[in-house]
Amino acid sequence: MATASDAPERPVRLARRVVPDPPGSDAAPLVLLHGGGGDGSTWDPFLGPLSRRGPVVVPDLRGAGRSPRRGIGSVTELRDDVLLLLDDLALDRAVLVGHSLGALVGLLVALERPDRVAALVLEEPPPLEPFRLPAPARRPDDASFYEREIRPAVLAALAAPDPAWVDGLAAVAAPTLVIGGGPDSHLPQDAMARTAARLPDARFVTLSGGHLVHPHAPDAFLREVEGFLDLAQGGS
Repeated sequence: MATASDAPERPVRLARRVVPDPPGSDAAPLVLLHGGGGDGSTWDPFLGPLSRRGPVVVPDLRGAGRSPRRGIGSVTELRDDVLLLLDDLALDRAVLVGHSLGALVGLLVALERPDRVAALVLEEPPPLEPFRLPAPARRPDDASFYEREIRPAVLAALAAPDPAWVDGLAAVAAPTLVIGGGPDSHLPQDAMARTAARLPDARFVTLSGGHLVHPHAPDAFLREVEGFLDLAQGGS
């Protein structure tokens, strides 16, 4: 018999900033998902150019920025937080742009609800192949909320990805841009490329910058993303 502790956690309502539609725009909104240990401010330099094409939503993921502090048992809880965000904002479909953990969350949203995702930009996404990242060296009492309450579930998912996620990649029809950071990244680029190859409509590109492509190579990142959106959204 299931107990209350076995029940899935309810999603949390994420803090978010919304840059509204520019006049005359009918482009699908962009939802920008930051990486682990950061918050939505990582996207601030890109809000001006990206918001010229359509509305932009910048949430803080669970445990980050102004969003509620609540730990997770599975990364699927972060996925469900983003789906609740789309519901809250009455967004039937959106373009999800994610970095690192945010890229994984965006991909999980597309796997769970492909009808809600118009396109995907995945910057340095953890590949859906088993691999291990080292645990942080800080003592538990010195660690951040992310390292204590979020990262363990992320590491577990990366060490043993759900086989259903891998099998489901072939059903993600959304146009997808996958951006790798090249040899300076700590993530395996060949495995990342193989994950991209399992998506029906994906292109894998390598930019400089290591794992932090958008902060370290902002012009190249923006050029790739805007060119991709022009094709995916018909040059809105």
